[in-house]
Amino acid sequence: MIQGDMTMPASMDQSEAENASSKGRIVIALLLAAAIGGFFYFDLGRYLSLESLKANRDRLLLFTEEHYLASVVIFIGSYCLLVSASLPGAVFFTLAGGLLFGSVVGTVYVNLGATSGATLAFLVSRYLLRDWVEAKFGGWVGPFQEGFSKNAFSYLITIRLIPVAPFFIVNALSGLTKVSLSTYVTATAIGIIPGSFVYAYAGRQLGTINTLREIASPNVLMAFTLLGLLALVPTLYQKYAAKKSG
Repeated sequence: MIQGDMTMPASMDQSEAENASSKGRIVIALLLAAAIGGFFYFDLGRYLSLESLKANRDRLLLFTEEHYLASVVIFIGSYCLLVSASLPGAVFFTLAGGLLFGSVVGTVYVNLGATSGATLAFLVSRYLLRDWVEAKFGGWVGPFQEGFSKNAFSYLITIRLIPVAPFFIVNALSGLTKVSLSTYVTATAIGIIPGSFVYAYAGRQLGTINTLREIASPNVLMAFTLLGLLALVPTLYQKYAAKKSG
């Protein structure tokens, strides 16, 4: 009887923890579903276009000037929500960041929103939707696992710099790997800086841009490719050192 009484609280604590974890997952799933449903129900995507940014340019700048702190909080929070729910339109948010806050400061705010959103998507993939992600993108899992096993930091920076896979797919598939959260966050924050700055700078010059192709020119894409290849140098050096020692 004594032994049973002593083990019961531990068992109850474990059960309560599991129930709390299950409830937490349900809440997160409902929030994501509500965000996605609201986005499409209210057709919010119509505001995420080059034409919409140009049409509302003066009003957005005026609101930012009068309510700067609120604008920053709304911008970062909305960007985070957009990325965490894998919704389309992040590129136009980045353009808006440059328009409203300037190239450098806008890049900082974009980085905060995108990195925090990518981190939430990573955690959702790892702890909430693991089976669904694996079933949906199973063909990508093998190459990702192999790349992360060699040098997770360099590999992640490379695929952030070089658009070999959409941003939301990288977020989701990274959650299926063994990469640590700290490595994922650091590599993501560093890897998206060049692209964020290019689009934030373009947003500052919004009046002279007519299509997104004018931003993603061949020269810009080539620069991203070279930066990505540079990030692979540590991995290549490890291979060379291993062969030499062998």
